[in-house]
Amino acid sequence: MNKIKFLITMLALCLVSTSVMAAGAFKADAKTKRIPAGTVFQLQFLQPVSTFSGSEGDSFVATLKNEQASGDNVILPAGTVVRGSVSKVNTAKRFSRGAKLYLDFDHVVTPNGRQIPLDMAVCQFEKIYYDGGLYKNLGYGEAVQNNYDRGVEITKNATNYGLRAGDSAPGIQYLTAPICAIGGFVGGVAYFLWDDVADMFRKGQDVYINKGDILSVKLLNPIDIPVY
Repeated sequence: MNKIKFLITMLALCLVSTSVMAAGAFKADAKTKRIPAGTVFQLQFLQPVSTFSGSEGDSFVATLKNEQASGDNVILPAGTVVRGSVSKVNTAKRFSRGAKLYLDFDHVVTPNGRQIPLDMAVCQFEKIYYDGGLYKNLGYGEAVQNNYDRGVEITKNATNYGLRAGDSAPGIQYLTAPICAIGGFVGGVAYFLWDDVADMFRKGQDVYINKGDILSVKLLNPIDIPVY
């Protein structure tokens, strides 16, 4: 019995010694290359993500379009996988209040299969809220401003149309320009008032990231990638 215990003890010591030596060899051989904070990744989404059909916790996968290199060494090649999830969705509501989409980029998968945690934020989209949410329109106030701008544009276009009438018949613009200006003004005001009322009942726009879309995403903290 004592011999068996002795053999078991020796075997355990050998296993521990081998593990320690292997760990030491790994540390000695492993090197890292740092990708600094502020680096922009171009990520291409492999599946769609939206506020219309998506919900909190939905996962997504994207691939790196612009390789990351240090000197002659490629740290992360194009095609490197980045995984993440939808951290929050604010759905679209009446009074033209648009949806907001929040993305969490979890980790990057290195060429040797290691998963390195990421702290990233989208830095280029149609509109980005102060807290990082992606959106297309905010609410009723923005809708009213857009309606006003469109009403002014209608008036200008109508006036310019009346002025261009003089190109074919010199002098006639003195008649057509005022008529078109008045018509454009009436049309612009009508559009402004009608759409203001309609926007009270409309839902805001949803946010869509389609399959194949490319987003610019910035590293908020540096990451160290093992190279061998």
